[in-house]
Amino acid sequence: MSQAAQPNRSDGPWPPQPAGTSGGWAAGGVVFAAVMLVCSGVLAILQGIAAVSKDDVYARVGTYVYEINLTGWGIIHIVIGALAALTGAGLLRGMAWARFAGIFLASLSLIAQFLFLPYQPVWSLVVMAIDVFIVWALASHREATS
Repeated sequence: MSQAAQPNRSDGPWPPQPAGTSGGWAAGGVVFAAVMLVCSGVLAILQGIAAVSKDDVYARVGTYVYEINLTGWGIIHIVIGALAALTGAGLLRGMAWARFAGIFLASLSLIAQFLFLPYQPVWSLVVMAIDVFIVWALASHREATS
């Protein structure tokens, strides 16, 4: 291999990191959180469409204190999902506002999934775990200081 084909690693990290990222596993956690936020948002949109389109898709497990009809839950999931998917796309593009919006929307999704437990208990627990990871990854990321 010729000398010209070798990457010059003395002038910075390889592969090159976007400006404002610290590299390493923390930056990878933010990218993974962004991808998970997009996927979670799209799945929440589909979950909301299923709830709005046909009320017999989900079966309720007994009575529940926070009772909202499935059309209301569907609209809530569609709105949160659309905002989460857009915020995840903003995180992937490196937008500064998207990190705080991602923490807020993942927290909101966590609460909504908790309240949706009687309709889809296992799925809600899985999404809640994903939301906790997203909040942790976005909150623990530190910007590189110059």
